Amino acid sequence: MEKEKNFTLKNNLTQISIEKFVTELPELKNITESKASAIGKWLIGRIDHLIAEKNIEPEQLLPSKAEFAYRLGVSIGTIQNALKYVEDNGYIEAKPCIGTIIRDKNKPALFSKKSTSKRDIIISQIKNYIKENDFHAGDNISSSKHIAQVLNHPVNTVRLALENLSTQGILKHNFKNSDEQTGWFLIHSNFEVEEHKPERETLVEKVIKELKAYIRQNHRPGDRLISHAELSQMLKASMSTIHTALKALTDEGILMTRRGQYGTIIMKMPDEKTDLNMPRETSIFAPAAEAAIYYYEKTQNHIKKIIAQNYSVGDKLPPIAEFARELNLSPNTIRKAFTNLAQEGYLTSSRGRYGGTYVIDIPEGETPNFKWLAVNPKYARTLSEK
Repeated sequence: MEKEKNFTLKNNLTQISIEKFVTELPELKNITESKASAIGKWLIGRIDHLIAEKNIEPEQLLPSKAEFAYRLGVSIGTIQNALKYVEDNGYIEAKPCIGTIIRDKNKPALFSKKSTSKRDIIISQIKNYIKENDFHAGDNISSSKHIAQVLNHPVNTVRLALENLSTQGILKHNFKNSDEQTGWFLIHSNFEVEEHKPERETLVEKVIKELKAYIRQNHRPGDRLISHAELSQMLKASMSTIHTALKALTDEGILMTRRGQYGTIIMKMPDEKTDLNMPRETSIFAPAAEAAIYYYEKTQNHIKKIIAQNYSVGDKLPPIAEFARELNLSPNTIRKAFTNLAQEGYLTSSRGRYGGTYVIDIPEGETPNFKWLAVNPKYARTLSEK
């Protein structure tokens, strides 16, 4: 019922053309604040102006994050942070599987939050960190990276929390310019600290519980789980949240993700200790070493490294044929790698006279995934007997 309601709502919403926003672009060079804050303020100004001119209306969908990232020459992560800034100021609200909607301030919000977000919890933890360390107005509380290490949270989520505290007037960022961040300093500490209660769940924690319940009711060991996209629609959560939840279940040994037609396999039922007795050749794993990776992923990792070392956001990549010659691979392999990197939010493609493949986000580096080796079953049995 909820799925049908969201589908109907999305079909009845009009998406605004990116062209209406980019007739005026924000100044992002030599600024004394983060690009996310500058873009957020620009978006608020554009929304106010376009509504006043009757060019857009409340309860319409904003253009996609990828469109904003491409037109402004920044990463999707920066756009996400900017949209959080705009949302914190009450101009928009986001809903997984629907999009980002301009709020009508004269009406109640269209959506209620599903649960406490991780960012909200981190905001409370940062406030505790400030109080416990006895910081005073004007004190430097260090960089986002350092605070993330202290609190043991992802840097990007901590950065979002710090940006939120900046909109509240509690913190301010030290900048030489937009690319030289020297940390945060405290404006005031006249705030109440809300204690984090164990019963308050993050969205990921709630999705993990819902996934476990779904598996218990509908599957048994050896079954293949439905696709990530179907799970996203079923649980009303973003693809990013679904990926994080599935990784957690994989770490618990409940799931095993395999490439190609096999998909995500259920290894054991939640809360059970017995693993599925899979064939030996499917249970041999190794770190993602060069010799053990499929060509597509090997190519993707190599292209990520090339992008990180040689390109900036907004740069155009060489044609597929040229990449294929340089890497000594088929154009089809490069094309599939480009497609996957576009789905991950690193690239975007356009057609026409000025078409091509453009960088919209810079990969931070390779992560040690685990892959299965293409091992002959007889060799697997021999290996396990040694």
